[in-house]
Amino acid sequence: MKVFRAESMDEAQLKEFASRPRVDFTSILGTVSPIVDEVRAKGDAAVREYTAKFDRVQLEAVCIPIEEIPEPALDAETQAAFDLAFNNIKTFHAAQAAPPMEVETMPGVRCSRLARPIEAVGLYVPGGSAVLPSSALMLAVPAGLAGCSTIVLATPPRPDGSITPEVLYCAKKAGVTHILKAGGAQAVAAMAWGTQSCPKVDKILGPGNQFVTAAKMLLQNSEAMVAIDMPAGPSEVMVIADAGADPVHIAIDLLSQAEHGPDSQAVLVALPGVDVDAVQREVERQCDLLPRAETTRRALTHSRIACVNGKEEAAKLSNWYAPEHLIINCDDAASWLPLLQHAGSVFLGRYTPESVGDYASGTNHTLPTYGYARMYSGVGLDSFQKWMTVQELTSEGLQALGPAVAKMAAVEGLDAHRRAVTLRLGLSSPDKFD
Repeated sequence: MKVFRAESMDEAQLKEFASRPRVDFTSILGTVSPIVDEVRAKGDAAVREYTAKFDRVQLEAVCIPIEEIPEPALDAETQAAFDLAFNNIKTFHAAQAAPPMEVETMPGVRCSRLARPIEAVGLYVPGGSAVLPSSALMLAVPAGLAGCSTIVLATPPRPDGSITPEVLYCAKKAGVTHILKAGGAQAVAAMAWGTQSCPKVDKILGPGNQFVTAAKMLLQNSEAMVAIDMPAGPSEVMVIADAGADPVHIAIDLLSQAEHGPDSQAVLVALPGVDVDAVQREVERQCDLLPRAETTRRALTHSRIACVNGKEEAAKLSNWYAPEHLIINCDDAASWLPLLQHAGSVFLGRYTPESVGDYASGTNHTLPTYGYARMYSGVGLDSFQKWMTVQELTSEGLQALGPAVAKMAAVEGLDAHRRAVTLRLGLSSPDKFD
């Protein structure tokens, strides 16, 4: 891992420090676009063709109502683990529900704001290099809480055409309505356009590889009329550690993110007293023990360490980088929060590895990456809702507000707007306030 000294970093080095592995979406879109067009034209037949080509699976049914799929058999320990995660995720996301807001902006003028569910949503659950039933919970639980009536979960099938039992268990428990046996751009396109068996959705959410991300970005700007949760790049973590942090824990937190994929990135911000050499040795030692060691090592080639002089400098680097995951492995970790502006999810203290948020603490693990934490939030209950504003005026309210509205409409030259007020006010001359 390349080591930077924050005190001597110039602008070019600061940009290098905050840079991510480059994703060439121009070339990827060239691959994805024909797939999207083919699915739009041929529906299920195209999904079958691409699933046979990319996943080497011959599908019979493409998208199935979930009640038609038998209950999966899980051992008691596995089921208990996912049940615990489900309960925590449900508790955290249910607490995000906001009551309707109503305010009288002036006498006789009442304005309110009401939440409504997005009716049909598509959830993408990866299944390539790693099976992620946790993502099924992270997406389906808030979708169900929000009241979405159609919830399509897309995930690549296993070689025999079945769905991973753990994913299916989580989907059933969380209220998914349909299972789409497909992955990649073809799955995203099927949900966006709709096919003979797959309902069309209004919004697509969930993590995925660069082809999934490219398809989401392409389709949100198409005639498909579909929204997405956020743009996303490879997964990443930043660890801020002080002298009291155990190098073993620092190293495994870095590796737990690096093992996601070769384009993942792990960053350490080391406060004074951190033995950076000891951390590097631990990274090497522990990496050799991992089943995904080769993938992890590739990710480490573009990971980095920054040595800083203090808290303010560390927070500045963190806000510049805007990490997806931010671990504060420091004494008095909560005192850092006022300094932190840009992060997808924050993990405070010695006993809070990033793994707990990935699985079962209750927070969502679908988070902005690639610096998008500067302007995007992670997935939450409101990701599955939209807000509708309402206003109601009494006669007295229009008498008080109307003249100002009519005058503003006249200034803008919108006469029907003006007359919609003056005619209601029963003015002898509807041309008043011109």
